Amino acid sequence: MNKTAQKSAEKAVYKGDIPNTPFRFLLYTSKPFWIWATFAVLMVIIAVVMTTLSVVLITKIISAAEARDVQTVVMLGLLYPFYIFVTHSFWRASGIIGREWIVGVEKSSSDMLVEYTMHHSHGYFSDRFAGSLLSKVGNVTGSMGRLVADLLWHHLDGLVALITAGILIFTIDTVTGGIYVALVIVLLVSNYFLVPRKRAFSLAIAESKTRTRGRIVDVFSNISATRQYTCVEQEVSSIKDHTKDVRDRSSQSWLYSEYMMFVNSLILVVFGFGMFYALLERWIMSEVSTAAFVAVMLLIFNLSHMLIFLGRTFNDTAAAYGEAEEGLSELLIPHEIEDRVDASVLITNGGEIGWNDVTFEFGENTVFNKFNLTIKTGQRMGLVGPSGAGKTTFVSLLLRQHDIHGGAIEIDGQDISQVTQNSLRANIAVVPQEPLLFHRTIRENIAYGNPEATDDEIAEVAQKAQAHEFIMALEEGYDTMVGERGIKLSGGQKQRVAIARAMLKNAPILVLDEATSALDSESEVEIQKALHTLMEGKTVIAVAHRLSTLREMDRILVLETGKVVEDGRHDELAKGGGTYQKLWEHQAGGFLQD
Repeated sequence: MNKTAQKSAEKAVYKGDIPNTPFRFLLYTSKPFWIWATFAVLMVIIAVVMTTLSVVLITKIISAAEARDVQTVVMLGLLYPFYIFVTHSFWRASGIIGREWIVGVEKSSSDMLVEYTMHHSHGYFSDRFAGSLLSKVGNVTGSMGRLVADLLWHHLDGLVALITAGILIFTIDTVTGGIYVALVIVLLVSNYFLVPRKRAFSLAIAESKTRTRGRIVDVFSNISATRQYTCVEQEVSSIKDHTKDVRDRSSQSWLYSEYMMFVNSLILVVFGFGMFYALLERWIMSEVSTAAFVAVMLLIFNLSHMLIFLGRTFNDTAAAYGEAEEGLSELLIPHEIEDRVDASVLITNGGEIGWNDVTFEFGENTVFNKFNLTIKTGQRMGLVGPSGAGKTTFVSLLLRQHDIHGGAIEIDGQDISQVTQNSLRANIAVVPQEPLLFHRTIRENIAYGNPEATDDEIAEVAQKAQAHEFIMALEEGYDTMVGERGIKLSGGQKQRVAIARAMLKNAPILVLDEATSALDSESEVEIQKALHTLMEGKTVIAVAHRLSTLREMDRILVLETGKVVEDGRHDELAKGGGTYQKLWEHQAGGFLQD
């Protein structure tokens, strides 16, 4: 195992439980930024209090003007712009400091969700669209930033303004203050009962958007098939149905928002009239000064916009909450396969593989029942059998993509369920039928087997994999971008890059999962040369439908319904009168006919 793989194996995988509800998740991701959060909250509180108290300064100017106190009017009039400047400075400070909190939480959320999701099992990804998962990560990440912004500049802003204004109104007139308190209570209670339905709308919109994005990504990823089968119009029509669903749900949500704001406006009109009438009576009786009367009217006027749009504020928060909830509920489900707390690092000594009474069930089907097998160190074993025999499951269980239900799979005497998944997979190199290439350069794709490899080492394995020649014939050589899933390369070229990557990984166990079945004869010759080099000194498991590729194997197993029905070399089995001979004789062009 190379040094990079060893380090990766020894590195602790994700630790700790991530909360899966939006606000708890927000608190969790905000912990590293608590200083920024504290100062942002403090700046908002100061800014809101100063904004609300500016009414007091205005009333003093009015009182001085009524008393013909020119000097005071001039002094306070000159002070007012400076006061407003200082107030706005605190607002700007809250924005600058709050930005650090928001961008920090967004990055932390994205990193955390991506890391957690990457540790889900093979089955988790098999059952889900990659585009949908990307959408969910993006929704949660964006929602965290919006929730922080809403909490800072809408909810905290509004709460402090309501409290400060209430205190001022009470100091002016207790009756008006009592009506004001009743207004706030009625608004909060009504919105409390209205918001859950809005939250349901928001969740439905988030789910619909996720489905739509997943559908679009699915079509874009398979655009060649879409065109070859002339299904462009069909797919466009399907996507239009999805976007129509998003539009309809968004429209319902929007109308409900308008309804909430109408209710708030109605409540504000009723209570606002009551406050005005109560205050007017006291002003007529000279119990309240003109300046105080104006002050209360200004406070109500300044708060009216916020109170009317209280519903929209809740709506925006509900929308962000709904998107986050939809994403977290899917991403933060418990991992199907987890390392034991005391899991050790797999230490190989050649790579002997032992299956001891292994039982595995998939759904209601028992794939393996007390299955036993030993693959000796350095042995090259072929694995064949009809579809459904258990070949793919055999490889998946060895890589611990699923946990078995009984028995143990061991490598050099170590139970793979007792070691870390990283260390297990670091000791196994896989060359699949469909090479898994990233949309990166050829150099980066090969170096994925060992990121610390030098250019000379990369070129060396490329030569051994029969890839160096075609790479150098490309205009940008090793710096050529291969396209999504390696679409710019031919099947044989992609396979040779994958083999070079496996060589660079230099793992003691090699799995060839139908590595040549999709290639033409000319490419297969080149691939066979590369595979011959790759297999040297390794324990090999080669799954193949093309039986001709197994002639050099030390041993061939024939699986049927999860059982070994034949075990021997090619020459023996091809004339043994059993299943292998039948499979060999039914080959057409080297392929197994199921």
